[in-house]
Amino acid sequence: MTDTLQTPSPFAPKDPARRRYALAAAWAAAGLGGAARVFAADAAAVAPVRGGTLSLFAQPEPPSLVNALTPHVASQYVGGKIFQGLLGFDPQLRAVPVLARSWRASADALTYTFDLQPGVRWHDGQPFGARDVVVTLKEIAPQALPRTKVTFDKYVASIDASGPLQVTIRLKKPYAGLINLLGSGLLPILPAHLYQGKDPRGNPANQHPVGTGPFVFREWKRGAYIRVARNPDYWKKGLPYLDGIVFNVVPDAAARSIAFERGQIHALRAGDVDYADIARLAKLPGVAITTQGWELFTGMAFLELNQRKPPFDNVLVRQAVLHALDRQFIVDRIFFGYGKVANGPFVSSSPFYDPNVPRFAYDPERARALIRQSGIDVGKFPLVLLNGEKGGAWERVAEYTQQALGQAGFRLRVQTTDAAGWYARVANWDFDLSYNFLFQNADPDFGVAPLYRIDGISKGSPFGNVEGYRNPQADALWDAAALDTDPAARRARYAQLQTTLANDAAIANIFEMVNPTVYRRNVHNLLRTATSVNDSLEDTWIG
Repeated sequence: MTDTLQTPSPFAPKDPARRRYALAAAWAAAGLGGAARVFAADAAAVAPVRGGTLSLFAQPEPPSLVNALTPHVASQYVGGKIFQGLLGFDPQLRAVPVLARSWRASADALTYTFDLQPGVRWHDGQPFGARDVVVTLKEIAPQALPRTKVTFDKYVASIDASGPLQVTIRLKKPYAGLINLLGSGLLPILPAHLYQGKDPRGNPANQHPVGTGPFVFREWKRGAYIRVARNPDYWKKGLPYLDGIVFNVVPDAAARSIAFERGQIHALRAGDVDYADIARLAKLPGVAITTQGWELFTGMAFLELNQRKPPFDNVLVRQAVLHALDRQFIVDRIFFGYGKVANGPFVSSSPFYDPNVPRFAYDPERARALIRQSGIDVGKFPLVLLNGEKGGAWERVAEYTQQALGQAGFRLRVQTTDAAGWYARVANWDFDLSYNFLFQNADPDFGVAPLYRIDGISKGSPFGNVEGYRNPQADALWDAAALDTDPAARRARYAQLQTTLANDAAIANIFEMVNPTVYRRNVHNLLRTATSVNDSLEDTWIG
């Protein structure tokens, strides 16, 4: 069995349809990552079985494996096996210990003390301790993640080591979202002995990640696979059960579907295969499907409109975009029902969601009327919809958007790039329109606000205010809501804020994401936390 999928023959048919099938067959015919092809379920097994290699897809191929520096979903997926944060969340959204074994807050909610796990070592053998946490939170995260810098500058007074295995965070003012932030998966701890005093993004350590997690990095053959292996010195004795995990890079969606059908892949995330194939694959013998395990990751898919230049510097034009897009069609026909049309900037599962937010129903004539009212000839501006390589459904959304906006008078073409290229261009505002999605996985002040706040306008990450939206009145509402301790008052402020953002069409929110996971029933403990397969998989086993 080979370690990766083999490169298709250069003599594949030139006809696009035939070539697509030939590529799929060639990819699927090869071995994937050393995993056995068919695994029969052992219903009688009670005790976990040790050994075996879990075979998954890396779709898209991540821009980086160090998810502390690159909060891309593909980086979180692989990096979550290597790196760990202080806390996690169970499916009931209760905070649970990871590298912090316990924590406590002062009576005034201004001081948080975290006691760290003893006996933890980095993959290179160096001991883990308070210095690593302090350097990560105080030095690395604010440099690498603009969203984190904004939050920390606003709320955090100091982060100090109060002992070899104890960290104290002192706040300037109460911040209810601190625990959510630390357990969100966005702040894994990095080794201070490799990163302190160095440029985090240019650090050579990024090429060979060193974490504390249950799996150690072994190899990344770009365009082919990423391999991690069991950490023999993992601080949780007896774990992990697996010998390793291989993340296979397979560009063709049809090939990925065929590989799963043939038993070469153990589990599929949303986006690993075409949404049109999910129902069929879920009905295969020995296969299950669930939408559980994403409790912390309720995603909002949205279309970002660069407001720094015409035509999207005009609010009427932005409102016209929302009226021109049939978002129910996108959910039903492109994502096959795995979603819910968005109504405003907050997902409907948020306790602060307001159902009375102004709605922009599909109405092409209204879209054209708004454009006429704006006085802007939108056809004068050649626009590029920058599309990241996230899978066939997203390509079809881009194509549909090109068609729908074309009918409203826009002159638009689609340009697709790989994950790294998309990340760099959007992070540096080099786009006209771009589809993106973000998990609203923390308090709204962290999980939503950076997309809209003026202080979220910063190059370096595509998950901030890259569209250039500016509204000081909205920022004042964000500030007031974050400080409210009365839940009713906070909801009222957030309701006002949602109406403001909706009327401004600050971002074209398209749909709330529903994430199915399709997996073989002989894979146990795959979805144990609220962070789905992005979690460590330390107690996952193959029966």
